[in-house]
Amino acid sequence: MSTDALRIGITCYPTFGGSGVIATEIGTSLARRGHRVHFICYDIPFRLDGFQENVFFHEVEVREYPLFDHSSYTIALASKMVEVSTYERLDLLHVHYAIPHATSAYLARQILGREAPQVITTLHGTDITVVGFDPSFLPITRFSITQSDAVTVPSEYLKRATYENLQVPPSVEIEVIPNFVDCEKFKPIDRKDSGQARKLLGRAADPDPGGERPPLLIHNSNFRPLKRIEDVLRIFEQVRTEVPALLVLVGDGPERSRMEGAAREMGLAPFVCFLGKQLNFVEVLQNGDVFLLPSQTESFGLAALEALSCGVPVVGSRVGGMPEVIADGETGFLFEVGDVQSMARSVLSLLKDPALYGRISRAARASALNRWNMESMIDRYENYCRRVHSRRERR
Repeated sequence: MSTDALRIGITCYPTFGGSGVIATEIGTSLARRGHRVHFICYDIPFRLDGFQENVFFHEVEVREYPLFDHSSYTIALASKMVEVSTYERLDLLHVHYAIPHATSAYLARQILGREAPQVITTLHGTDITVVGFDPSFLPITRFSITQSDAVTVPSEYLKRATYENLQVPPSVEIEVIPNFVDCEKFKPIDRKDSGQARKLLGRAADPDPGGERPPLLIHNSNFRPLKRIEDVLRIFEQVRTEVPALLVLVGDGPERSRMEGAAREMGLAPFVCFLGKQLNFVEVLQNGDVFLLPSQTESFGLAALEALSCGVPVVGSRVGGMPEVIADGETGFLFEVGDVQSMARSVLSLLKDPALYGRISRAARASALNRWNMESMIDRYENYCRRVHSRRERR
């Protein structure tokens, strides 16, 4: 281990959401640079899919006792953080989501005293705009943020929301380090072949008599109400009145069953594929023509960024951090939440105008390469971690 390598503990939700993706990519990227990275989670993050040098996993075991009416995850996580920090001599704890992860880190630091690692809290969105803003959680969310040694967010929008929604004092510095994408993995392909569409949707994906490949619209999310999946279906319904497009939805969540029923009621089921959760959906995204993200709110829009990197234009809502990712009229089109008609018109304009589509697609890919590529953002995270660690050495 290099003398300047850091020992970093990372805690995130090991699910399919963007926060887990970013946390895992940060950890594995830093490990490739020689740092020792310890994931402290209740399950293996889904993108941590194989052995890698300098990467270790520590499972948080949440035990059930008759005395506890609710999960003891926060306490169990704090105890595991103490254990790993003690025996692995961690320099930093990098936690993703304010509650309960930053709360657990605070408890661990109180137990460890002067031997405690520095705590970096990265906020991702709903922990500030929805959960943390709830009166039941607001005091502990604000406290956990202010007690962190350093705080990062992926967008200027979320930075403002943290100060304004939670009344976090200006004395707490918040660093904006945008989310990123692996441009070597998420890259454009030749979409003229209809083979992948046929694999996804069977007979519905057969090319028309002219032999042309059917356009594919793509959506990827956790299928929560804020993602407005019904708007995705309504956009698709309007597009199909003029273009024989197909729709692929990647992901799962509480809205999926209802949306499957809605697709049947709207007569769209033969042209829609609900793929469910996918460990690797790059090939699906690469074969898409337009990515739909008509969300109620987005703190950044990682799914949109992955589409841009594949050269797939994005059509979505002008909310949250989306305008920081999508240049309206240049790499995609943004409209007010619920403006299904305008979104459908923009999709049709892309599908019907090859020159427009080519310009938007090329600009989308260029923006990912120039502004959001992974290596440059990992540089920023690595430098930030070193700066925060230096404070520990001075205390």
